[in-house]
Amino acid sequence: MTPQQIFEQLQGLDPQQPGNWPRWVHISVAVLLAVIMVGAGIYTFVMPDYDELGVEQKKEQDLRTEFETKQKKVAALDAYKAQLAEMEHSFGNMLKQLPSKTEVANLLNDISQTRVASSLDEELFQPQPEVPKDFYAEIPNRIVVTGTYHEMGAFVSGVAALPRIVTIDEVELKPAGGGGPKDELRMTAYAKTYRYLEDSEQRVPAKTAKEGKK
Repeated sequence: MTPQQIFEQLQGLDPQQPGNWPRWVHISVAVLLAVIMVGAGIYTFVMPDYDELGVEQKKEQDLRTEFETKQKKVAALDAYKAQLAEMEHSFGNMLKQLPSKTEVANLLNDISQTRVASSLDEELFQPQPEVPKDFYAEIPNRIVVTGTYHEMGAFVSGVAALPRIVTIDEVELKPAGGGGPKDELRMTAYAKTYRYLEDSEQRVPAKTAKEGKK
């Protein structure tokens, strides 16, 4: 059947008498209705579920991303806790190296004995006022000693080897002069040690201090 014949038959169809339509028209109409019904069913029943599936898949992806983020934070937290524990351990060891108030005099004596052991001559050993910090106090001692370069090095090494923390700061080296040996030097410096402040000695925060005055 040619397209022209098909077109002529379609023009001749009587809507009032569908029973007289050719068989191929009945089949075509049935197929068309079936396609329309399937399409309507998909749009009515399947599409909402499909949209909901997309929403749930998006939620699943968001939850997966959130889980991975939290998992990374947990892993970092464990590493942070280990690092914090190590820092607390190191801090505790450092605190043990700070002399108590009653041990400061002995430490100053140890510095003097180190100077004697290094064969240095002492011109001045003058303790300075304490300088309070957050949880410790700095105890500077102005020293002036004379001796050779190697004797100076032995003194600094000996001070560094003391069981308590002592630093040598603001060092100034000059020829000793005064008719002594040509290689004799004069060292002016501050030997600083530190002691841990007891709770009653630690500074009160400014805000708390102001509230206490009210």
